[in-house]
Amino acid sequence: MKIDILAFGAHPDDVELGCGATIAKLVSHGKKVGIIDLTQGEMGTNGSPETRMKEANEAASVLGVKFRENLNFRDAFIENNEKHQMEVIKLLRLYKPEIVICNAIEDRHIDHPKASKLVSDSCFLSGLKKIKTHDDSGNSQSVWRPKLVYHYIQWKDITPDIVVDVTGFLDTKMKAIKAFSSQFYSSASSRESTPISSKNFLDNIRYRSKNIGRLIGTEEGEGFNCERYPAVSNITDLI
Repeated sequence: MKIDILAFGAHPDDVELGCGATIAKLVSHGKKVGIIDLTQGEMGTNGSPETRMKEANEAASVLGVKFRENLNFRDAFIENNEKHQMEVIKLLRLYKPEIVICNAIEDRHIDHPKASKLVSDSCFLSGLKKIKTHDDSGNSQSVWRPKLVYHYIQWKDITPDIVVDVTGFLDTKMKAIKAFSSQFYSSASSRESTPISSKNFLDNIRYRSKNIGRLIGTEEGEGFNCERYPAVSNITDLI
């Protein structure tokens, strides 16, 4: 199945936190979107791999994506090496996304920038014909290089290169985030305190979207960093 956008996260919930509203908007416009989690988040203080997988599937249903898969890399020990790159390349060649969205270029959690570079490098390598891969049935895969790679923003307040107007889709994003009830604040449940388990953290997701939206004159926004200059046909295409 060829898709339009493939979103990667080092951990289940990264995609929801970083670009959940953008994905919800894309889906509403008829775009085919898939999510790939690189790890099960098994090193997280709260929750278990089984719990987080169930939560991830629920969140994917909220966003309306076509599929969600997990590469089962080791949480906290992601490496940007040939073994990991080849697994990502296989998925890029299988789903042939026009656009890839991945982790922040710099962040508090060490997995995030490592995953960011891993996915970005794999997008380049996926276009090299002398790198041979096969699908699960043993069929040789053709090369594929996404046209664009975007990086969402996570813990750190990185200045975005572009901002997407996501007005009207923030509630969907928050619902998808709250599907990860083992990780985030809820008055109805208890968990060990972590940097992401507080009400302040959850509230800040909404505040950030409102603030980024304010910068472009809309109610809500999500920011991204890009590796290539985004192009428009005419200067009048810019809002």
